[in-house]
Amino acid sequence: MSYDGPMAQPDVRPTILVAAAILIENGRVLLTQRKAGTHLGGAWEFPGGKVLPGEDPRDGLRRELEEELGIDVRVGEIVDVTFHRYGEKAVLLLFFDAVRLPTSADPRALDVAAFEWAATDGLEPARFPPADARILQKVSAKLQQQSPEA
Repeated sequence: MSYDGPMAQPDVRPTILVAAAILIENGRVLLTQRKAGTHLGGAWEFPGGKVLPGEDPRDGLRRELEEELGIDVRVGEIVDVTFHRYGEKAVLLLFFDAVRLPTSADPRALDVAAFEWAATDGLEPARFPPADARILQKVSAKLQQQSPEA
């Protein structure tokens, strides 16, 4: 069998693998703010970052949290996976449950503009990059399950 028609061109934008933490303590989730002058600067997001080529995403997430916030975590199961295209690139985001180890320092803004512990009212979609939109409802539900009133 042969086909002589035009072939569909594959999307040649690079796909970046990103690992992010859903780290909840005392009914609040840890968020970081992207530095000004970077892609999506000023937006809030779940902490994490790019996974290096050949790196296990869980190891990459631990590394990123140490570099960005100075914290040590145990990375658990995947909460969600999402794919999003930005103009010139695409991201595949792996969101993992994470727990800060008892020996970990408190978070510090080492390689992020800022950090905060947010309640459900801090999960407004307008604060986040478009790629994070789908996970916000899941995180909000997790926070409500862990709230003292629940």
